[in-house]
Amino acid sequence: MKSFQFIPRALPIAYTACIVTLLSVLWCPRAHAGDTLDKIRMRGELWCGVCDNQTGFAAQDAHGRWNGIDADFCRALAAAALGDPEKVRFVPLMSSARFPALKAGDIDVLVRSTTWTLSREAGLGLAFTGTLYYDFQSIMVRSGRSIKSIDDLRGATIAVVKATTHETMLKQLSAGQGPQLQLRVFDTMHAAKKAFLAGDCQILTGDGTDLAIMRLNAPGGADKYTVLPGKLHKEPLGPAVRRGDEEWFTLVKWVLFALIEAEEQGITQENAAAMRDTSKSPYIQELLGQAGNMGSLLGVDRDWVVRILKAVGNYEEIFDRNLGGKSPLKIDRGYNRLWKDGGLLIAPPFR
Repeated sequence: MKSFQFIPRALPIAYTACIVTLLSVLWCPRAHAGDTLDKIRMRGELWCGVCDNQTGFAAQDAHGRWNGIDADFCRALAAAALGDPEKVRFVPLMSSARFPALKAGDIDVLVRSTTWTLSREAGLGLAFTGTLYYDFQSIMVRSGRSIKSIDDLRGATIAVVKATTHETMLKQLSAGQGPQLQLRVFDTMHAAKKAFLAGDCQILTGDGTDLAIMRLNAPGGADKYTVLPGKLHKEPLGPAVRRGDEEWFTLVKWVLFALIEAEEQGITQENAAAMRDTSKSPYIQELLGQAGNMGSLLGVDRDWVVRILKAVGNYEEIFDRNLGGKSPLKIDRGYNRLWKDGGLLIAPPFR
């Protein structure tokens, strides 16, 4: 008796397409909010690690309200995750305490002028979600001194904050072919500034924007101090989260991209709701949740971008309000312009 052998024939294209679709439904995981977002929603509050007092980034006003570009990002994230930008607990942290606090779960996200580096991301088990602000390490001296450039620093006493990329860079500079420096290390920038202003240190180093802000507010006027030309080190500052929760990482990342993309598309705090309801652009409709529901891919609802923009505005509005032309600081955007305007800010497409 001959054995029966089944030889499969090619399936019709329509049948093949149905099978592929069915398999994708069965095997592709559905979007989930992630453990971190679940915990945030259970407690009803986002825990956001920020600087203890850094004008323009995160500082409390006379009424106890936190202001600054970092503080506004925390509110944007709360608006997306919880539907309310005010459901944020701001946790002020010293530089040396910020990573232990994030690792221990004392905060959900670190938005504390923190430089994105390989050793921090890979060595500490963190994940940086992007660059919120591009800065550079600079040095400040008293005006009229013989120090005109970095090469004139040999033997000088320089104030620097502990556990920062600034400290690491100075140590590498001294160990190499650069000038030998006398480092005085402080726990906080406030303490480093105080020592510099008192004359205990000849030089102060830090992020260029922070030094420029300090110079504007310095006792006796800005002319008494000079931020030297040249940049010691690049400082891409951005939010960081614990590794291991891809859903939370992805949401934080796309909140940042939403602020940048909204500026590029001309969507503002004032017109966001109107553009959602009236725009004929399919791309704007998708971005603002009028068409499709990309929010579901992130574990949030379709109006998440509109809520963000109504709460804090787009990137340009956040920058201008806290650091730029509409603030007392009048800091130039520089590299923090959109890519199409000669800057480094760019967001992937919302499709």
